[in-house]
Amino acid sequence: MIRSVVRGFGAALPKRVMTNGDMEAIVDTSDEWIVQRTGIRQRYIAGDDETTASLGEAAARAALANGGLTPADIDLIICATSTPDNTFPATSVNIQNRLGMSHGFAFDVQAVCTGFVYAVTTADAYIRGGLAKRVLVIGAETFSRILDWNDRTTCVLFGDGAGAIILEATEGEGTVADRGVLTAHLRSDGSHKEKLYVDGGPSTTGTVGKLRMEGREVFKYAVGMITDVIQAAFDSTGTTADDLDWLVPHQANRRIIDGSAKKLNIDAAKVVVTVDLHGNTSAASIPLALATAAGDGRIKKGDLVMLEAMGGGFTWGAVLLRW
Repeated sequence: MIRSVVRGFGAALPKRVMTNGDMEAIVDTSDEWIVQRTGIRQRYIAGDDETTASLGEAAARAALANGGLTPADIDLIICATSTPDNTFPATSVNIQNRLGMSHGFAFDVQAVCTGFVYAVTTADAYIRGGLAKRVLVIGAETFSRILDWNDRTTCVLFGDGAGAIILEATEGEGTVADRGVLTAHLRSDGSHKEKLYVDGGPSTTGTVGKLRMEGREVFKYAVGMITDVIQAAFDSTGTTADDLDWLVPHQANRRIIDGSAKKLNIDAAKVVVTVDLHGNTSAASIPLALATAAGDGRIKKGDLVMLEAMGGGFTWGAVLLRW
């Protein structure tokens, strides 16, 4: 059977680093408070010359270089983002143009922090359906542009960045020993909209709006939703936490990450954590974490890797793949 195997990976971050000390000069907060409650120590903030598309392009070029490919080798680009450069066209089409591509096709996926998991699942479906052989999957965000910088409960949490992987059609045996995407499980429940949303949009206010979040409510649901889809991935493949080499979670909050791993009996040493370096970069957080752990040699060919995320909507999901 056809599997979607990771051929390359890459990441891109803005030039500006904003530490918790820098945040103290903007809102009434402290490094101790932020670290204790979130695990975040710094985040990257896009400058005037940096956008979701420019960061996405840089991550895409890094992934192409890592995979020994060129834009001519790509059939499809899927960009997961909630902070597009424009209402339309899609940021993926902008990235396609910036890469010098005039072939293939491109579209965006919007599932907030779960966006990259949705995008990987969608790319896998296109590959298995024979509609694409190589898909460039990008998670790119500039959440700093939709933050209320007077709201100390939210502005300290988020950062900007982009990450990308290239999935390539490869023949597999149809077993869990295959490399590539093994299973994916997606969920959503729109009844939770008011707990995490942006208070604007073209069809309602005609403005971009600002991010609003009921932090305690989101935390209350997060661990249960995350463990639900991870367990579903284990059950569908006959694997367990013991078989897992790496858990690469959405980097929202260290307490959520630790709580989910503990509930599933996943060894903390198997969990990739970058929230301290990047903050919450929404759809970019998983590919940034993947690029970090694969780049430093932790994630190796043949490793069993679980991706998971939960975001506004609510949306949540998990992908189990063999690197």
